[in-house]
Parts: sequence; structure tokens; C-alpha cells
Amino acid sequence: MKLYTSSQIVRAVLFSVAGTAVLACAIFFYRENKNQISNTTQIEYNEETVNSEQKNQFFEESQEVSSGMVVSSAAGFSKDEQQNIYVYEKCNEAVVNINTKETAYTWFLEPFVQDGGSGSGSIIDSEGHILTNVHVIQNASKIYVSLYDGSQYEAKIVGYDLDSDLAVLKINPPKGVILKTIEFGDSNKLKVGQKVIAIGNPFGMERTMTTGIVSGLGRPIQNSNQRIIRDMIQTDSAINPGNSGGPLLDTSGKMIGINTMILSSSGSSSGVGFAVSSETAIRVVSDLLKYGKVKRGVIEASLYQLDYRIARYAGLDIAQGMLVSEVTTGGNAEKAGLKGGTEAAYYGNRKNIIYLGGDVITQIDNIKITSLADYYSALEDKRPGDVVKVVIHRDRKDLEMKIKLSGE
Repeated sequence: MKLYTSSQIVRAVLFSVAGTAVLACAIFFYRENKNQISNTTQIEYNEETVNSEQKNQFFEESQEVSSGMVVSSAAGFSKDEQQNIYVYEKCNEAVVNINTKETAYTWFLEPFVQDGGSGSGSIIDSEGHILTNVHVIQNASKIYVSLYDGSQYEAKIVGYDLDSDLAVLKINPPKGVILKTIEFGDSNKLKVGQKVIAIGNPFGMERTMTTGIVSGLGRPIQNSNQRIIRDMIQTDSAINPGNSGGPLLDTSGKMIGINTMILSSSGSSSGVGFAVSSETAIRVVSDLLKYGKVKRGVIEASLYQLDYRIARYAGLDIAQGMLVSEVTTGGNAEKAGLKGGTEAAYYGNRKNIIYLGGDVITQIDNIKITSLADYYSALEDKRPGDVVKVVIHRDRKDLEMKIKLSGE
């Protein structure tokens, strides 16, 4: 065993204490110097950010979304979450819950009022106009609109349009009530894969938000009123009963569609929903506010949907299209050379007579016409005075003519 003297032990302790002190001082000065450098760098970076538009992203990520909504970075929200929160806070108060009452009758033909349908709507201006679907308010004797704060108002129908399944309502809140509104966006700029957000009242749960993407564009879909609505937006955002009439929004909070229907075997969301485009809505709403209806161009003729029974009876070689029964004397169809039938026949019952032997319309402006729904769809966006190219079938041949549409 090696022995140490007391003096050696004292010297070793002193050296150890001195070393520890030196090391502690070194660590202290290192940390102080590091903090000073870090603070200086942060100040310089912040000053540079304030003075340079190219580095505004620093503030956007840490303090605010580009639209102006303040969200603390300390809250831990991702950029996608901040976007969702912003759109909801901007738009949810402009989404209303619509409930209807319907008049029914007893076995003794005594009328009574019962609950009707329900759905959603969007306040589109400060005057209290609300955009929704026709099928939400169809057959209603009373319509009630509930706002985000629980207040309820009876609404009146300004106008509706079966061809687009869109309707405009009007409420009259007391003076001093400021209504939140939703602005229309541009559906023409949508891309498949683009994020969209739906807000509505599914199953009566008010102002529920779901997110998804645009999963398809330009879809022609037949609605419950047997009308084909063209250029519909397809989305996988969850849409359920009660969402009808509510807004489909882009990430800036603008309405690019009106949620209208779903494809589902169960009646609930299956990830295939459809919305009427804002392009269609803007045009329809404009006419409804001005005239109470949509003014479309028409062909002045009496038309019937062709089927195999009529085709066989009339000896036709085609069984699809719109049969021209009669043309209005002096009307645009007659002027264009369209011909009606000459052989009278009962159609459905003895009170309804059609005339066979006339032309069959098979196409309008490159849209194939096989049914009445196709016919309405082809003329849905046409205005009085527009000229359409019409293909007809006559004497087993296809002919083409142009018809200038008249007003309704």
C-alpha cells in the first residue's frame, strides 16, 4: 500500500478545488457569451425580417395565417390546422340551419301541420338573402332559419330553380343585427386534389365542419327532381343528410360550391358527394334576385321524350331523343325549319294527344339528347338570344340547324 503525507494530501485538495473553480468560471463565461451571440443574432434576424418582404413567412408561421388570423405558435397548431381553424371561424356564423313545416291531411281531409325537412344554407348578403337547395324547402308551408346564436326567423322564398336545385330565401332580422356573410369564389379555377371544406348541419348538429379534396370536376348528375345538373364538383369531404344547401369552401373561406347530394347505398356519407359549382350559383342567384326565376332561352316547340313504345308505333329507326310534336306558329323553331308531327295519337291517356311524324332532337351544342333531363341540362346555361346548334333525325337521316333561343 502506498502512503501519502499530510502535506501531499493538502496540496492535492487545493489543486482539485482550484481546478473546479477554473472549470466553473469557464462554463459561466461560455454560456454568457453564447446567450449574447444568440440574442444578437435573433435581433438582427428580426430586424431583417421586418425590412424584407421576402421573409414574411417567418411571422406567418410563428404568429399568423396569411389572412390575418392570429394563432400563437406556442399552441402547437400545424399550418393545416391553422388553415382549418381560420376558415371555420371566418364562415361558421354565416351558415344557417333550415327547418320546414309541411301541411298534411287526415283521412277526413282535415289539414294539419307536421315537421318537414331540414338542411343548411349560406347567408350571401347583409340584406338577409340565404342560398340553399330546392329540395331542402320543397313542399314547405313554413320555413324557419336558425342563426349561430340560436335566434330563429321565418323565411320567405324569393325564388327557386329546379334545373340547378338552387333556391334563395329572405329573412328580416331586427335593426342592429349584423349578419355574417359568405363570399362566392371562382369554381372555374378548381383543380382535382385541391383541399375543400364543408360546413353544415348534418343530422341536426349545427355548423359541423368536414374536410376533404376535390375528387372530380364537371360531373353531370341527375337530382331528385329528374334534372341533370352539369359541371358539378365531386368531393370526398363527408357530406350527410342535413348538409344539403351548405357551402363547400376553399382554403381562403370562399364558397366554390353548394353541397347538394351524395351517392350512397346507406343514405350516409360514402366519400362521394356533389356540389353545384359557384359559377352556376352566381348566374342563378342573380336571376332569382332580379326576376324571382331564372330566365333561360327556350325552343318554341312541344316536345316529348321518345321511348321504344312510341318509336315502334311511329315506325322510327331510333328510340332516344326528344320528339317534336308541334312547333309554335311563327316561333323560333318554325323559323329555323324544325318540323312537328301530323299524325295524332293518345299519349298516356285520352286527354293527352301527341303528334307523330315530326323531327327528333338528338343533340344540342355537342350534348347528346336522350331524355327530357338531357334537354333541360343542355339549355340550363343558355340565355334568350343565344344561338344553339341542334342535330335532328328526320327520314332516317341526321340534319343540323341553328336555332336562336327565345325568352321564357
